[in-house]
Amino acid sequence: MKWRDEIKRVVEQATFLPESINGKARELDWLSNMGDWMISKKRFWGLALPIWVDEQTGDFEVIGSREELKERAVEGWDQLEGHTPHRPWIDLVKIRNPKTGNLMSRIPDVGNPWLDAGIVPFSTMYYNRDRAEWEKWFPADFIVESFPGQFRNWFYAILAMSTMMEQRPPFKVLLGHGLVRDQWDRPMHKTAGNSIPFEGAADEGYLLTDPKGKTERYPAMSADLIRWMFSRHNPAANLDFGPGPADELRSKFILKLWNVYGFFCNYARLDGFDPTAPQVPLTERSDIDRWILSDLQQLIGMARPAYENYNLMAFCLEAEKFVDDKLSNWYVRRSRRRFWKSEQGTDKQAAYQTLYTVLLTLTKLFAPIVPFLSETMYQNLRTADQPESVHLCDFPKVDADLIDEDLSTEMDRLLDLVSLGLSARNGVKIKVRQPLAELKVQAAADSEERAAVERFGDQLREELNVKVVSLHDPEWGPLLTPEVKPNMKTLGPKFGARLKDVIAAIANADPFDLAAKVREGSYIELPCGGETILLEPADLLVSVKAEEGWAGVVDRETHIALDTRITEELSREGMARDVVRHVQEQRKEAGLEMEDRIVLYLGTESEKLRAALDTHRDYLAAETLTVEWSSQPLMGADVHRATVKVDGQPLTIELKKATAQQPG
Repeated sequence: MKWRDEIKRVVEQATFLPESINGKARELDWLSNMGDWMISKKRFWGLALPIWVDEQTGDFEVIGSREELKERAVEGWDQLEGHTPHRPWIDLVKIRNPKTGNLMSRIPDVGNPWLDAGIVPFSTMYYNRDRAEWEKWFPADFIVESFPGQFRNWFYAILAMSTMMEQRPPFKVLLGHGLVRDQWDRPMHKTAGNSIPFEGAADEGYLLTDPKGKTERYPAMSADLIRWMFSRHNPAANLDFGPGPADELRSKFILKLWNVYGFFCNYARLDGFDPTAPQVPLTERSDIDRWILSDLQQLIGMARPAYENYNLMAFCLEAEKFVDDKLSNWYVRRSRRRFWKSEQGTDKQAAYQTLYTVLLTLTKLFAPIVPFLSETMYQNLRTADQPESVHLCDFPKVDADLIDEDLSTEMDRLLDLVSLGLSARNGVKIKVRQPLAELKVQAAADSEERAAVERFGDQLREELNVKVVSLHDPEWGPLLTPEVKPNMKTLGPKFGARLKDVIAAIANADPFDLAAKVREGSYIELPCGGETILLEPADLLVSVKAEEGWAGVVDRETHIALDTRITEELSREGMARDVVRHVQEQRKEAGLEMEDRIVLYLGTESEKLRAALDTHRDYLAAETLTVEWSSQPLMGADVHRATVKVDGQPLTIELKKATAQQPG
């Protein structure tokens, strides 16, 4: 390997990804330190070395092609004919020494398998037969293989061969990756029962043995799910593969996408939606339509660079966020009533057209990674004038006219505020179904959060189920007051006998100043006993305090406070919402279609619950598609019955599908 420096120069011309694993540096280090390597193996299976030897004189010849061997053969060619040039057939072929006339036999050695792997860019692309065709394909745009070990095996062999043959790299980009291990982070081995065959994972199902020795059969994951799992993973890290991670990803992404698609298809079918109808102008669409289309453009904008730069992980994670947080949990959930309403208006048409555009675009963005799911969705969405397959479509391009950066930013802040509000509810264990009187938000005068409240106050009110949303002016005083306490676990060992003085110094300090420094991650200087002590952020425990009857959370400069006092009126409305949830669940249990109207009986001995039902009778009917109330238990085999509890009180639910003659 005295020509190692030549290989190094070739290595420098190629790109090694991901940069975090320093693949190029590791390859160069190997080249600097490796020694000569034996190209032959004393084995039966392997690449038969094309070297024939005259055992009497020691003369040898290297045969350059199958054609040359056929021309030189004096024995055994008829037995080799029809077989690959491997043992035992190749060993039957004899040639003559042109100098002595003696028979020459092939040496029994086979080549190191890395010889075979390393010469692939030449042997499989007709280097010796059609050089012009070979030039079209060399070097390869991209190769990928597990990095551990391959920098001294395949990567090394392929680089060495190409350097010897052409003095240039055989590939433009090399992506090295970690190992695939089982979901318990153990190496996969057939003997351990924790290896998963591709056919089993993709199509047939498979057996898997856990660390305790328990073996279970699991259903197939699907090829698409496996492809997405690999694509979203950081290639520099090992991948823990198995049914657990697959199920988590399926529920988080695949099913969310499919459920949104199913929601659209069901309602589009009922309403006879025509995707070829004239488009509702963008200016006439609601904020939420224009927002999802704007954020879709952002996803498109990062997709092409991510694919071109082999950074699939970044695209996949952003796509998951778009489908889960934005499309499913916000756009569809916030737009449901637009699809539910019976009248066919501009707003409803805009909702259909917006969701159709998003879904059709996603099939094209996702097709390279999940080709089967994308094709299935596309075939049901495409119109007659569109390509026959999603894989024949042009890749989406950004439509700058659909981008509204201010709207996207303010909607992002709205989602943040909703998250903070839900956190405040969780802190006092009040479910979202229970209405509350008021939400107060304190934010800087020129902040994005304040702009979001002013623009989307109604959405914030509906999402957090409060009657009023108001902005709190900081000039009126702080909405929430920080409480700072000493962290005894860290301060005790640091200050020992002085701990009492340190606690007093913390109590005398400005809690707003201390809380700000903790949020910033800054060290805190405090006067204590005639000197200055230095505290770390972890030495202080910071919480917030609201006025009596309120609960709140803080995120940087934004304060959220909820009125947690529940009046009798609010309590009744909360019970009514709980009843709606139970009735909807029983509709599903009864196997009703989403458009089916029902006859409903609700029975309870609780006066409080009965008062809630009477007060919110119209709301209950509208939400559950009830067209007839029954004051008596229902009769008949088609009645679905269940007993549930609402606010701890028993409630009997009986329902059945309404007939065409019943009022509605």
